[in-house]
Amino acid sequence: MEINVYPHQALSFPGPHELYFKNLTKKKKQIMEKKENNQKLRVCVATCNRADYSKLAPIMFGIKMEPEFFELDVVVLGSHLIDDYGNTYRMIEQDDFDINTRLHTIVRGEDEAAMVESVGLALVKLPDVLNRLKPDIMIVHGDRFDALALATSAALMNIRILHIEGGEVSGTIDDSIRHAITKLAHYHVCCTRSAEQHLISMCEDHDRILLAGCPSYDKLLSAKNKDYMSIIRMWLGDDVKSKDYIVALQHPVTTDIKHSIKMFELTLDALISFNKRTLVLFPNIDAGSKEMVRVMRKKGIEHHPNFRAVKHVPFDQFIQLVAHAGCMIGNSSCGVREVGAFGTPVINLGTRQIGRETGENVLHVRDADTQDKILQALHLQFGKQYPCSKIYGDGNAVPRILKFLKSIDLQEPLQKKFCFPPVKDNISQDIDHILETLSALAVDLGGTNLRVAIVSMKGEIVKKYTQFNPKTYEERINLILQMCVEAAAEAVKLNCRILGVGISTGGRVNPREGIVLRSTKLIQEWNSVDLRTPLSDTLHLPVWVDNDGNCAALAERKFGQGKGLENFVTLITGTGIGGGIIHQHELIHGSSFCAAELGHIVVSLDGPDCSCGSHGCIEAYASGMALQREAKKLHDEDQLLVEGMSVPKDEAVGALHLIQAAKLGNAKAQSILRTAGTALGLGVVNILHTMNPSLVILSGVLASHYIHTVKDVIRQQALSSVQDVDVVVSDLVEPALLGAASMVLDYTTRRIY
Repeated sequence: MEINVYPHQALSFPGPHELYFKNLTKKKKQIMEKKENNQKLRVCVATCNRADYSKLAPIMFGIKMEPEFFELDVVVLGSHLIDDYGNTYRMIEQDDFDINTRLHTIVRGEDEAAMVESVGLALVKLPDVLNRLKPDIMIVHGDRFDALALATSAALMNIRILHIEGGEVSGTIDDSIRHAITKLAHYHVCCTRSAEQHLISMCEDHDRILLAGCPSYDKLLSAKNKDYMSIIRMWLGDDVKSKDYIVALQHPVTTDIKHSIKMFELTLDALISFNKRTLVLFPNIDAGSKEMVRVMRKKGIEHHPNFRAVKHVPFDQFIQLVAHAGCMIGNSSCGVREVGAFGTPVINLGTRQIGRETGENVLHVRDADTQDKILQALHLQFGKQYPCSKIYGDGNAVPRILKFLKSIDLQEPLQKKFCFPPVKDNISQDIDHILETLSALAVDLGGTNLRVAIVSMKGEIVKKYTQFNPKTYEERINLILQMCVEAAAEAVKLNCRILGVGISTGGRVNPREGIVLRSTKLIQEWNSVDLRTPLSDTLHLPVWVDNDGNCAALAERKFGQGKGLENFVTLITGTGIGGGIIHQHELIHGSSFCAAELGHIVVSLDGPDCSCGSHGCIEAYASGMALQREAKKLHDEDQLLVEGMSVPKDEAVGALHLIQAAKLGNAKAQSILRTAGTALGLGVVNILHTMNPSLVILSGVLASHYIHTVKDVIRQQALSSVQDVDVVVSDLVEPALLGAASMVLDYTTRRIY
């Protein structure tokens, strides 16, 4: 007996479908004209198991037949590469396809956890493959967990996805996976009109949906094998006749594993009782499959004279086996889809395919809870012949799919557009319009001034308040509270919503507790001071506190030249010398909150005394206090002032006078600045050798005066491996305030600080 297939009875695609392609004709011509030098579309086809390969193979053959339009890369993963499931990658090789990549992605265990771990393993391995192949489009089939990993990887790597068989409904977790892939995919090839309508209902763009039919039907409906009996005898024995055997294929239902195993046991009992030669295929790799195999072995199926248990049958031969079977039983999608092309009777057990469209050849036993029900179904179905089904295809899916692939315009935006149904006008407004600009209160405690500012999320200083820093603790803490309360009240008028308070202060700070452990000599009565509690209690806002050097680094990370860099160092050149270190995107505090005291790197063993009690520190040479000390010496010796320069009697001599004198040609002032810059440069060399950052940022009022000398020292003193590290001057005007604000603003965007 030959397979009787009547093409005119197969699914035809009338008017609207053909009209769709006519409407695209002009667009396709334009796209083809734009393709310079016949640029080929690079297509990656990823196959995970024997079932999806049967659908993808016809497309792969079609792509391979048109090398002037396409380049094909084949990626094999999943159960294809597992011996227990037949090493089915071999059939891909036998079809003469070059397998570009083999990915072992299955974590054995055949339970729910193993499925999740397999998805994770695939997600870990796929990026390298996709980076290497760089496909224009990836073709993904169906609803397997492996396919979800493929679609997720491709979507996140901005690779267009063509999903085969989206929009269908089965009845298990496969539905959720299938629909998830649909939402990730850019283009859709569906098999039935119902599936097409489901995709449209899911808000997919109708212009990117192709109703093509099932690709496997192209092979099914052209299958002509007069020697089908040799295939039957090979798999079932020499004494078996056409229409006098059963094909059984049953998989676990992952949402109800216990029941599906029991149902499989009842199925085998019914088949044993029915007493017909039966070809039993091993289940797929889903959770529960191991237990199902145990059931087979417990009942001795592999050694039973009426049964042949196999891991895999090549698709060409499988077609002949189901076409000439007396019945197919189980819960495989093949039973309700492909087998309908031959009119072979099918018994569909349980809920795994409950939502599928089926032909009249399918008898459902949804509540397969007794052996008797299954046995009765076998008696009803076995040996019947039904009309060929028209539902899933007409044998011309592949030409339509290739035509669809050629119509894809790679210049179109990659971002998907969803076609949502009309809804009532949205009367809500954005929170920023109806509330306020998200902002922080930033406090900078300097040696001379106390400043408070309202800083927006973008780093704009909306308003700033400045007062002299009082000398006593009591006056200082009261002034801080007063200024913050006033600024918070003013923020309401300025339409700013204050999210918290950030405080930058000199000295050593415990940022976890919000306590100033030990202050600099410039700020008196400021040791062991809890700043967080009084401000938080008064303002009812979260409060962050950190050292001014660390705040400068945080400001650069969020708003300045350190934005996006993994490792960099900031050096502040002001009254003192401080700094902050960003390593792997995070601020380094150290075990006792003393990290980045960069001003106290010793650059000379016999250098001048430093405020820290040591001598020869960078700060003793290059700080504003050090320059002021040297300026006073010169002034006392009448060697500071040069022509065109004067210092009023009521004005204290400072660092700026020294800098002015150097600019006007004072050789001694120039020498002092050069020495200061050299000391700072040696400190930077030590930092480069210790931390190896990708950038050093000089901040503060003296930075621009030191930058050239620092670079010269690096060229002369640093190892060649770090001489190319950039050293730049900060372009932030208020690093301390911006850094204090960033502690608050980073928290609101869920940064860990």
